[in-house]
Amino acid sequence: MRTNAGGQPLRTAAASRALSRALTLNREDKLESAAHMLAKAIESGERDPALYAALGHIHCTLGDYASAAAVYTQLVELDPLDGAAHFNLGVCQGNLKEWEAAAEAFRVAAERDATLTEALLGLGTSLIHAGQCARALEPLDNYLSLNPGHEQALLGKAVALHQLGYHAEAVLEYRRVLKHHPRCEEALSNLVALFQETNDHRSLRRYAEMLAELQPESTLALGALASLALGDGDYLAAAGHCRSLAKADPGRYENWFNLGVAYGLLGDHEQAAEAYRQAAALEPDCAQAHLHLGAAQQELGELAGARASYERALLIDPNQARALWLLALVLEQQGERNRAEKLYERIAGEAPEASDAVFRLGYLRLLRGDYPASAMAFQLCIERRPEWSEAWLNAGIAFARCGDPVAARRHFQEALMLCPDSAAAVRGLAAVALEQQDYAEAFDLHCRLIELGERSAGLYYNAGLLCQQRGMPADAVQFYRQALAEDPQFADALLHLGHGEIPIVHRREDP
Repeated sequence: MRTNAGGQPLRTAAASRALSRALTLNREDKLESAAHMLAKAIESGERDPALYAALGHIHCTLGDYASAAAVYTQLVELDPLDGAAHFNLGVCQGNLKEWEAAAEAFRVAAERDATLTEALLGLGTSLIHAGQCARALEPLDNYLSLNPGHEQALLGKAVALHQLGYHAEAVLEYRRVLKHHPRCEEALSNLVALFQETNDHRSLRRYAEMLAELQPESTLALGALASLALGDGDYLAAAGHCRSLAKADPGRYENWFNLGVAYGLLGDHEQAAEAYRQAAALEPDCAQAHLHLGAAQQELGELAGARASYERALLIDPNQARALWLLALVLEQQGERNRAEKLYERIAGEAPEASDAVFRLGYLRLLRGDYPASAMAFQLCIERRPEWSEAWLNAGIAFARCGDPVAARRHFQEALMLCPDSAAAVRGLAAVALEQQDYAEAFDLHCRLIELGERSAGLYYNAGLLCQQRGMPADAVQFYRQALAEDPQFADALLHLGHGEIPIVHRREDP
């Protein structure tokens, strides 16, 4: 093969004709024909580098980077010193996302031809994509020393620092990008993501607002602003941002779900229910969507709809304690206490932390007269939360109805210590005192109930009877009159006002 003084093959007449014809076809926008002609010349044995360079360029113009990369690979084998060939190979491999191969091609290009400064940028960018951010910094710095304000290089360096965890340094570089290029959406987006990672809410708000101003439909900016508004308790603003998110990307489940959350916090349960319906339609097998839809329906009083939503959620995930809890509440409201009780038992067994379920279990057992089991449930509530005054009170009621006045008194006293203004606890103690015929204590407790604001005919009547028992007839008359003031048709009070002393028959009110 004949070569020139540089060792390259001399251009043959066939190669010259192919190049000339290809150039003409290229000018006529007949790129496929030009590529076919050049490929045919190469297949026939022509090894002129210009043929390869021209064919690679045409493939790139057509967007066929795989074919272009194959041609440039042949070219660098044919002429290893051709820096431009290595550079173009790197460009093609980058477009094919073959980042490690692209980085190597750009590295060689920079070594072969120092004037190809763009190879430094390509090398740094490829290394970032290849996950080798530490190695990317040097070529990017070298490129920036020659092109200080170049947007892509500045951004690349900022991204590399960000990925390496050098957040403070990355922020400085992102700000440099914005100083030179204030409308750089990628820099703003990355700053928003960075400040979300570092929980810097003040900076997050600043850059999220800048991004939203630049790109009103940016889901990243809207999501950040919605999250900040929720954290601030500004549910109206949160709902607005979430509504914009759902409008910008209506096919995304999370956007509708978060909109439902915002509306729910705002107290707009109708809008919340509609948002959750959209979320459930997008992901029908998501138990959380049905659970939250049910909660919104329950708030609206749509018990049948809420029940159906909870049952659907439990079909998807049978062990959801919250769905079981809310369904049990609905069943109670619908009068299905037996089934509700079974669900509370299941929650108590599967989620021991669900003390509220244990409390409701005790309450339902109390209603149906299973007092020992009721007392047991309330005792469990007390073990978990010793400061729970309502559990102490209801345990006292259960023990009283079990016929255990000692335990009842102890529980009522504890409830009263936790809640000194509890009329119910005082009433329970008064009932126990009456049961044990401790009339002095019973009278004191009735007086305390009156001090707490209790005003019932039965209460005044019992106080009158207790005064009569203690030899205080004048006081008894006053209490009977107060009983009649509350209930003028109270026959027993009328009877005692019209007769002398008679044996006490207490009209007691059960706790």
